[in-house]
Amino acid sequence: MNKADIRAQMKAELKKITVDQRHTRSLAACNLLTTTREFQDAQVIMIFFSDHSEVETSTLALHAWNEGKTIAGPRVLWETSEMEPVEVSSLETKPHPLAAGVREPVQGRPISPRMIDLVVVPGVAFDRWGYRVGRGKGVYDRFFSGKDIRGVRVALCFHEQLLSGRIPVEPHDVPMHLIVTDKEIVHCFHESPTAH
Repeated sequence: MNKADIRAQMKAELKKITVDQRHTRSLAACNLLTTTREFQDAQVIMIFFSDHSEVETSTLALHAWNEGKTIAGPRVLWETSEMEPVEVSSLETKPHPLAAGVREPVQGRPISPRMIDLVVVPGVAFDRWGYRVGRGKGVYDRFFSGKDIRGVRVALCFHEQLLSGRIPVEPHDVPMHLIVTDKEIVHCFHESPTAH
């Protein structure tokens, strides 16, 4: 399947998850991520602000703040498809006027990408080699191609979003280091992925 087909199929699959299931499974996924060495070692963590079909990230932010970590959120400049991280101290967000369903921080001071230790990445689907199908705008791939980005890339998703086959890879695609679902953690550092 091409990315458009994967995107359409996965969006239909995600609609089957009820509100209660989404809440319970989001909690499981976030709790699993907090057990990883990558999360525990990180001092500055960038998270996405989830929409109605994605893993809720609020639990992750609260956990990080309780441990004295800094949270950054993405502010997207859709005219140029560029993303800048801003430090946030609140989960208050607003819808972006140019991108339906995308939420961004109400306020926050810009933070240097080189300060970020861990980036929690959304997506529509992922494969076990770390590649993803996003919304199709290429915002995260463009962000990760910056020379200042050194943080660990972690996908956070529901188990259904983790495919058994390969996602078609394009030259600009940047793979994840780690994928965390509500059921497992997958390390994507090697050609043959490992799960536990």
